[in-house]
Amino acid sequence: MNFLDVENLQVTFPTRTGRFEAVRGISFSLGQERLGIVGESGSGKSMTGRAILRLIRKPGEVTADRIAVEGDDILAMSEREMRSVRGQRISMVMQDPKFSLNPVMSVGEQIMEAYSLHASATRAETRQKALEMLEAVSIRDPERVFRAYPHEMSGGMGQRIMIAMMLIPDPKILIADEPTSALDVSVQTQVLSIMDRLVLERGMGLIFISHDLNLVSAFCDRVLIMYAGRIVETCAADRLHEAQHPYTRGLLNSLPRIEQPRDRLEVLQRDPAWRDAPSVRGDA
Repeated sequence: MNFLDVENLQVTFPTRTGRFEAVRGISFSLGQERLGIVGESGSGKSMTGRAILRLIRKPGEVTADRIAVEGDDILAMSEREMRSVRGQRISMVMQDPKFSLNPVMSVGEQIMEAYSLHASATRAETRQKALEMLEAVSIRDPERVFRAYPHEMSGGMGQRIMIAMMLIPDPKILIADEPTSALDVSVQTQVLSIMDRLVLERGMGLIFISHDLNLVSAFCDRVLIMYAGRIVETCAADRLHEAQHPYTRGLLNSLPRIEQPRDRLEVLQRDPAWRDAPSVRGDA
């Protein structure tokens, strides 16, 4: 059984000129793997992650033929039932930890709260679990970080804390929305290594949302390329540079390469036909 099955997911918003389709009928499944979702800003990739957790606020509307977590249809769940899904079965790491962490609560209290929402344990047991999770994300002095406040942490440390908080309930699925975009390259590598190790050790499914094609091709197992709210191509991550869709080719050709220096990068020339053309499936 897959961890997640999504069939014909659509996210729409009413506007003065009609309904805007942010996500247009996408379908995919997630097993024990690292699934990348890539595309430009506005392609619908982050909206897809939020829709899976039913975090789209009104007047936005989410419809689908099916969104199932380990066979359970989340569209049929009440809001109370969804609260047990969020965090416990599916966790989401947002792009910038500064906007996800509570500035007036210590790091330790926030991690303990995330654990106590989904587990029955004493305060001492919860505290020990939080310290162990801080160690698991390669924080060298967990006691100090436990007592600290978010504003005292660097960007890379904040992202590790968010990963610890999201993984402490031991979910089956982790959705990581641009988790390394605000980090420098060395810290980015460390955070990805931590995520990779934890996902493999726990047998999880990871949805890695990014606009960085090189990063996704090196880190993920399979890639979905989104354009204008649709999946236009699916391929194996290690064969991303053999992609066939002209949109994917255009994105790849606009990237600078050390081994192939060019005087001028190509500009992506969009074709209106891409919006509704059939999706291309590579060797995925």
